[in-house]
Amino acid sequence: MDVVSDTGEAAEAANDPEGGIDTERPQTTVLVLIRHGESNSSIARSIGGPRTCSGLSPLGREQCQLLAARLQASGELAGALLYASHYKRAIETAELLAPALGDPEVVVDDGFGEHDPGPDCDGLTFDAFVERYGMPDWESDPYAVTFPGGETVADLHHRVALAIRRVCTEHAGEKIVVCCHGGVVNAAMRLALRAPMTGLFEMFTANTSLTELALVAPGRWRLLRYNDAAHLASHLSGQR
Repeated sequence: MDVVSDTGEAAEAANDPEGGIDTERPQTTVLVLIRHGESNSSIARSIGGPRTCSGLSPLGREQCQLLAARLQASGELAGALLYASHYKRAIETAELLAPALGDPEVVVDDGFGEHDPGPDCDGLTFDAFVERYGMPDWESDPYAVTFPGGETVADLHHRVALAIRRVCTEHAGEKIVVCCHGGVVNAAMRLALRAPMTGLFEMFTANTSLTELALVAPGRWRLLRYNDAAHLASHLSGQR
């Protein structure tokens, strides 16, 4: 394996008017977002940005192996394209899952990175961050600075939306797997639901869970599943 950088019945009828394949419509593009396994930075309660991320914890690797075994047995993602963010924990997750997908190359794309805290906050423990800057507010103004020198929530959402648009355009009609982060899954869900960047609802995306979206028409998404972590039935209660 190589790693390289780089709505109801009416809608159903429109997609498939005669119960067969509508050759006049473009094929549906499927996007599967997989949150990485548990990370070392999560255990240390540190801000593990792209500069200091040290990868998966032993439990995180075990979670990935459980998902890989599930995917190997089911074949549900066989033949999919495989992307990962530039964080070490996402790349390691992709590398562990690749054999169950048919061993595609892992395309590293920093558009799918987690909320970047910037160089001054990256690597701080959360307690040290709060002591220095105060408790961040991620739920009110998405344009407010929460990480001094880093991205705003709005920056994150804009970047993720551009990355999703780009890969879905480049690989129209294909199935694309992206090993990424909780913040990325949150941004993608809000994009698909046309929801505001903050507020209204809260999401908790489990490590190595699958979230699957289908782009059925320009700008129209169908949610196929969110937070599918059936392979972690014995691990979810203690997950970090």
